[in-house]
Amino acid sequence: MKKEYIIPIFVPHLGCPNCCVFCNQTKISGQEKQVTKEDVKNTIDYYLKHFKDDNKYVEVAFFGGSFTGIDENVQNELLETAYEYIKEGKVNSIRISTRPDYINKEILKRLKKYKVKTIELGVQSTNNYILAKSKRGHTFEDVRQASKLIRKYGFVLGHQMMIGLPESTELDEITTAKNLIKLKPKIVRIYPVLVIKNTELEEMYKKGEYIPLSLNQAVERSKEVVKLFNDKKIEVIRIGLQNTEEITDPNIKGSQVVAGPYHPAFRQLVESSMWYDSILEKIKKINTKVVKIKILANPININNIIGHKKENILKLKDIYDLDVVVEENENISPGKFEIEILRTYEDLLENN
Repeated sequence: MKKEYIIPIFVPHLGCPNCCVFCNQTKISGQEKQVTKEDVKNTIDYYLKHFKDDNKYVEVAFFGGSFTGIDENVQNELLETAYEYIKEGKVNSIRISTRPDYINKEILKRLKKYKVKTIELGVQSTNNYILAKSKRGHTFEDVRQASKLIRKYGFVLGHQMMIGLPESTELDEITTAKNLIKLKPKIVRIYPVLVIKNTELEEMYKKGEYIPLSLNQAVERSKEVVKLFNDKKIEVIRIGLQNTEEITDPNIKGSQVVAGPYHPAFRQLVESSMWYDSILEKIKKINTKVVKIKILANPININNIIGHKKENILKLKDIYDLDVVVEENENISPGKFEIEILRTYEDLLENN
């Protein structure tokens, strides 16, 4: 199996026609200046030099901004630079992210020429009222049409959605996930809204017009959305913004995060909470009161079963007075687990 590598190249605000209330791309990406073909070449060379595996799949990814809204000559220049590495066999494909209202047949034909494989759309919500409140400048119909065209032209379709937009409820976000599922993306990213400095959302927050989600609320809402995508075998490739020097704890000097559900291991919080729910459901089906159990699972799942800073184990002990031992077992499929009862309440009574 080939090791997959991404070479990220950020194009902050390049091509974006407006500024959403939550957005400050230069702070989110950690990059102030615009990208040139020399930057692309230098970035690709740097990453290729540090990739160790011989059996690898390498993708150049243009993130941030709205790639297909860039001046066409600049687009072609950046794509051509990356495409040279594909022709040399050093890179396998290209990925871009863009707005749904910046997709049409002519654009897709041009992207095909440069061997672009994946197109991610910044959807954020499928509720037109919430899109308008966030000043997205597009509608759900734009998302629907763009998604249909992208799939028709044979690209891998990706969607990005947000949790906690102004006036968005948990029901709105579940509805967004269900609407996106109908459009058949292969991959999805889920971002809880953070209040970033120098954005309209920061002003709304300071005036009390926007209240960000708590960390627990963001985890719970994200969890419900992830379940929907998992059920339909749609891969969730990111949950939460990438931790950087700018996107970090608001209490750290230099952080551009003012407020909101920031956590450096947000994805683990979400996935660990999902594991906790599954484990608790299985425990409740045991037809006797247990005081100590062993959970056996594939090594790949152990960290999430234990939880961030052993949160799941501690919570089971604190709430249910249940001792838990976790053990690796490679014979158990990833995503599955088994429970062995080590001690019951009746055992305790007999010993006393």
